[in-house]
Amino acid sequence: MGRRWRDGRGRLIVRAGSGGAQAAATVPLEIATSYRARTKGLLGRDAVDGALLLSPASGVHTFGMRIPIDVAYLDRRLTVIAVRTMRPGRLGLPRPRARHVLEAEAGAMAGWGLRPGARVEVEAVPGR
Repeated sequence: MGRRWRDGRGRLIVRAGSGGAQAAATVPLEIATSYRARTKGLLGRDAVDGALLLSPASGVHTFGMRIPIDVAYLDRRLTVIAVRTMRPGRLGLPRPRARHVLEAEAGAMAGWGLRPGARVEVEAVPGR
């Protein structure tokens, strides 16, 4: 079930409920798949419009960040393994089953209903 995205924009769809039939939230998404884009991440930003997907990734840090962030670790099926809030200057431990990481402003993920066990979908916007 390999997922191949390119750096660019898209939409993150958070599925509600145990069956995941309903979309609880649709969020603007930045996709960072190249080494350069993943390394830069949210560094130097004062705000985030939606979320940032780092792929592949199993851990993150907040050294050099200006704002606290929510971090969601996703497995290969895009199921949330864990959600953490990290203050600037912290090192997050890698999650063994994580294949992708979502980052957003602190508090945003709770508002989207993103919690362990939730499923998400990524829709890339073509043309960039």
